[in-house]
Amino acid sequence: MKKYMLVLFFVFLGGSIFFFLDKNKVINSKMSIKEEEKKKIDEVEKAQEEKEAVSNDLFGKYYDIASIMVDGMPLEEKIGQMFLVRYDENKVTGQIEKFFPGGYILFAKDFQYQTKESIRDNLSNYQSLSKYPLIFAVDEEGGIVNRVSKFTNFRNSPFLSPRNVFNNGGYDLLQQIEREKAELLLSLGINLNLAPVVDVSTNSSDFIYSRSFGHSASDTAEYARRMVSYANEAGISSCLKHFPGYGNNKDTHYGSAYDRRDYNSFLNNDFLPFKAGIEALVPTILVSHNVVFCMDNEYPASLSSKVIGELRNTLKFSGIIMTDDLAMGAVSSYVSTNSAAVLAIKAGNDLLITSSFDTMYQEVLNAVINGEIKEAVIDLAVKRIIAWKYAYKLF
Repeated sequence: MKKYMLVLFFVFLGGSIFFFLDKNKVINSKMSIKEEEKKKIDEVEKAQEEKEAVSNDLFGKYYDIASIMVDGMPLEEKIGQMFLVRYDENKVTGQIEKFFPGGYILFAKDFQYQTKESIRDNLSNYQSLSKYPLIFAVDEEGGIVNRVSKFTNFRNSPFLSPRNVFNNGGYDLLQQIEREKAELLLSLGINLNLAPVVDVSTNSSDFIYSRSFGHSASDTAEYARRMVSYANEAGISSCLKHFPGYGNNKDTHYGSAYDRRDYNSFLNNDFLPFKAGIEALVPTILVSHNVVFCMDNEYPASLSSKVIGELRNTLKFSGIIMTDDLAMGAVSSYVSTNSAAVLAIKAGNDLLITSSFDTMYQEVLNAVINGEIKEAVIDLAVKRIIAWKYAYKLF
């Protein structure tokens, strides 16, 4: 009897152990399945988040077609698209055929002896020569910065500064004048106005004051929002400048400017107009050459990944970030002319304004070939540029 009971005990014990081990196997199997399912769910959610992020990007709905174009572009053509080149009528045709620039910026001397018809014909001819639609840009701010309307062949009198227009007739008159300005530029073939200036300045002794709205940060924010809306309604690209805010710094055309204000002064003051313009769907923002110590005490803002990171990450701007002219004194005093373009791209700029196109182009091409700049960085910037051109119906 004892022997029989002992056999039963071991049979029961073996079955229990088998059941326990088998149950653990099942539990572990279930855990493995759950972990696998969770991993798949996480991947799906991540993909969905990325898709939503793209759809929320300013030009997101044009990314698919832009990506297809970029995938088929030679490296040399992609690099060319990242430059907004100083216009020189004697060089444009050769540059278009050899370097495929993204566009050109025109200054007053380019209009001085021209007519509406001659400018329109010239720019139209260049568009027909170019493989990709060209951006043609001017600084037609109004007031002391007018490239076109300062000549009577284009307008009977120069556009007044937005501050003067607003003081004379409020936003109704400002909207009317901005519509007229956009119609004039578009009729000439110009599709980007490098305005408005949204630096906050209320002190008449500031260098930037004469070009600013001249009111508080909140009032300048409302001004920025409306100016972007006026431009978008007219179908012309606008540009907020000069990020992250000029303050009372000196003119960077001739040398370095050092901004020692604390970060909160930008967050609570200078950023406000840029934030309002971004919410109003501004397509482009221009970055200054000021050295802003609270963000980056090593490089001018235009060459600083930290400053550009504020635009992308803090203000959530997904449009085109461009430099001020890289040949300006505030840059050349920091780096050589050629390396400025490489630094600007590595910092996160999409579009580079330059008066030294041929040399800067070659410097960037060399940097990609030798691995200093990843081609994926070029691809991302060019995808934005192509999508922007689609969004504003240049294709």
